[in-house]
Amino acid sequence: MLNCKSRRSWLPLALLVLAPLTGLHPMGRSGGQHSQLATGRWQAEIPARPTSAMPVALTKHANYPHNLPLVTLDGQAVNLSDLEGKVVFVNLWASWCLPCVVELPGIEALYKKMDPKKVAFVLISLDENPAKAKALLRRRGYTFPVYFPTNNHPLPAPFDSSAIPSTIILGPDGQVAARYDGMARYNTPEFKAALEQLAGAASPSAGAY
Repeated sequence: MLNCKSRRSWLPLALLVLAPLTGLHPMGRSGGQHSQLATGRWQAEIPARPTSAMPVALTKHANYPHNLPLVTLDGQAVNLSDLEGKVVFVNLWASWCLPCVVELPGIEALYKKMDPKKVAFVLISLDENPAKAKALLRRRGYTFPVYFPTNNHPLPAPFDSSAIPSTIILGPDGQVAARYDGMARYNTPEFKAALEQLAGAASPSAGAY
């Protein structure tokens, strides 16, 4: 799958691999990759279905495995643990990563179809300059929630990917149900149904942000 290990390492490779197939303009290159996604070449595998034994913590955050402080676009501090009881679609991306940018429209379409009371989206921008991520979001009109890490330290497991885009699907108890390293197609009926099935163990009192 296509991914970005870093801004420096990815851009020369992109020019060599993608230029013969597409135009030199960034939007031209993304158009070619969109066609690949449409054919399902990088279609994401279905996340694991919940079992009847999947627990949901009765005491909020007591058993949730993730303590991941984040900052919203407007600077408010939040924590991933606030989403205990929901299925969480976590996506690591950056505005300079072409595969990430190509993947975003499908994520936006999926986000609009899901019940926010059961499935939360957490798109974590790894841009060193948050203003660039915000500018892209405004330009494209995306509405999914975007956050920034609170410090420059590596993200903890299971979010410590060496390449982006990376997507981690968490069950209502915070356990990893699926992981996708590289660009993938998520806006499919099958993937939507799988998230809804995984959310069957979600608590109706789950947090929201």
